[in-house]
Amino acid sequence: MTVEGMYHEETVHIEAPAEVVYQLVSDLPRMGEWSPENRGGQWLDGGAGRVGDRFEGHNKIGDREWSVVCQVTRAEPASEFQFVTGDPDSPFVRWSYRLEGSNPTTLTEVWDVEQLPPTLADAPPDRLAGRAQQVGDSLRQTLTGIKESAEKEAGAAG
Repeated sequence: MTVEGMYHEETVHIEAPAEVVYQLVSDLPRMGEWSPENRGGQWLDGGAGRVGDRFEGHNKIGDREWSVVCQVTRAEPASEFQFVTGDPDSPFVRWSYRLEGSNPTTLTEVWDVEQLPPTLADAPPDRLAGRAQQVGDSLRQTLTGIKESAEKEAGAAG
């Protein structure tokens, strides 16, 4: 169940095949190219974006830096890529990338806080609202960057 006020989604239309878009969103080490918060990271244990693979992502907002381990919970090429922080059966946060259409492709990014992580468990409501606003802004910027890369890559391949 989503924590009240801690859900956000954004959508963008991309002039590129769904396969190209999926390759980008499932390449988590590249996420730092587009996200104003994520700085990239690395797959753990030889992972590469399949269900069960784990990834350590590095993040930064202002002077605050942190890393978090995520696990892929859905990997359906040209359809949906999803990962969670925390236990996959009871995650803190679920990030999803849903793709519709084949060319152009509609990409929706979803941030869903299912339970507050320990770092936010005692946060006052104004801090939670600020975090939700920050993530909404970040999603828009991330999707704009993914769109530009996908359209560039699709144009180079076409």
